[in-house]
Amino acid sequence: MCRNIRVLHNFEPPATADEIEAAALQYVRKVSGATRPSAANEEAFDEAVRAVTEATRTLLDRLVTRAPSRDREVEAARAKARAAERYGPRAATS
Repeated sequence: MCRNIRVLHNFEPPATADEIEAAALQYVRKVSGATRPSAANEEAFDEAVRAVTEATRTLLDRLVTRAPSRDREVEAARAKARAAERYGPRAATS
């Protein structure tokens, strides 16, 4: 479930609001153990996503680094290479 949470700090361009909210949603899903809350828990679930989104934005805004910004395409290529090494090359789909 949490495999979709990615590093959001120190990228150029910075993480978007959608990326931050998606990470918050995955976090709340993992912690709650539910991919979709019941009607009785929907309000609490949604409030938790909002709170985690806000906390994540605050964290990203306050973090300081001297390292050069990372490039999303380079990082994606590295991740693909790691996955290919770990799981083998993907079979062509038709």
